[in-house]
Amino acid sequence: MSGSDLAAQLSSLSAERDQLALEKAELQDLLLRRQADFDNFRRRSERDRSEFVQYAGMEFVREVLPILDDFERAMGANKISNDYSKGIALIYQRMVDVLKKMGLEPIETEGKTFDPHLHQAVEKVQSEDAEDHAVLGEYQKGYHFKGKLLRPSMVKVAVRP
Repeated sequence: MSGSDLAAQLSSLSAERDQLALEKAELQDLLLRRQADFDNFRRRSERDRSEFVQYAGMEFVREVLPILDDFERAMGANKISNDYSKGIALIYQRMVDVLKKMGLEPIETEGKTFDPHLHQAVEKVQSEDAEDHAVLGEYQKGYHFKGKLLRPSMVKVAVRP
């Protein structure tokens, strides 16, 4: 072999080595990106699963709220007998306690200012005695479930003439 053949072969091997090093760097970069994508996917999946577990009871509680409303109306109705009203009150309180353990919290409206994020104005009443946009009464209780609004309160709101 001549010197020029060796130089050409060395040059060819150097070019091939450089090409392989470039491909290796690209593959390492691709591997790092895929690992980061997978880690992000894993974290997002875990967060979604955690939220699902945390708020899984939300739909059940939403379906039970009308029953809770019916109990409140029954307790406010004319009493049939003292034992009957005690029984209704006992069942209502047990149901409220169970729902509170699950994460249900009533929205306080008495003495509050109307907040469209928490209240639904069903009636507006002109009043000079109350502050503007003060909640005067509650037609239906609103609730939060684990910090999220489940149902807004239906309220009567004062407006200044």
